[in-house]
Amino acid sequence: MSDYQSHDDKDTPALRLIHLLRAVTVELHLRGAEFAGRNGLHPTDLRALIRLLDADRAGETVTPGRLGEALQLNSAGTTALLDRLERLGLVRRVRDEGDRRRVLLAVEEKAVELGWSFFGPLIGALTEATEDFTPAELDVVRRYLTAALRAATSPTAAP
Repeated sequence: MSDYQSHDDKDTPALRLIHLLRAVTVELHLRGAEFAGRNGLHPTDLRALIRLLDADRAGETVTPGRLGEALQLNSAGTTALLDRLERLGLVRRVRDEGDRRRVLLAVEEKAVELGWSFFGPLIGALTEATEDFTPAELDVVRRYLTAALRAATSPTAAP
């Protein structure tokens, strides 16, 4: 019997939480795939847009190389991805004013508007769902999700 099966046979609060997180992840993935399909995007295009929007919100700059690394794409794949997103008017390449040799990526307003038109109602519903929780409870959820993200991105989590 595998280690997973032996743990899965136990109905523990931790496993119930993990299974619920998996179900939420699947539903969000389905919503993302629907959005990508409706807008002529490859799933990797959507992941790139999310990464760029997150970076923009955090005030981070992203180069094509850093984006490719984050998405585990080689240089040619990253270039093809950026070409597609530029053709759709969702992303643009701009020269770094501090180092003209360096290219930075910027998300166009069209991408933000497109995302909000589709995901806005979901974001609203998720935000509304937080109203049933105290700030302390939300902090516990944030701590758990942060730890789950750290575990999922850990090199030891890879098969």
